Amino acid sequence: MVSQSVVARGDVYWVNLDPTIGSEIQKTRPALVVSPDDMNAALPRVIIAPITSAGRLLGCRPEVIFQGKNARILLDQVRCVDKIRLGKKMGQINESVWHGVLLEMLA
Repeated sequence: MVSQSVVARGDVYWVNLDPTIGSEIQKTRPALVVSPDDMNAALPRVIIAPITSAGRLLGCRPEVIFQGKNARILLDQVRCVDKIRLGKKMGQINESVWHGVLLEMLA
């Protein structure tokens, strides 16, 4: 399990998303932590957005280059997961890339 004090908004971790139902994105894949740092420090859960190199191009899926590869942040599949699902930290994605899109979606 990842230490509660370590997880920060903008971090990208390998996350085990199974089991899933229906059209939810599945398997272990990179995911961006979108929950605020105060929540990440206080709770055993984080809010994440899966990252994929496939999928349809949509306005709610900001495109990024992560670890040298084209990727999309699936903000349309944001979900809360227990920190037990978090694996190895892969890096970070700057908030300027995705935060405005997330706010617009939730407004």
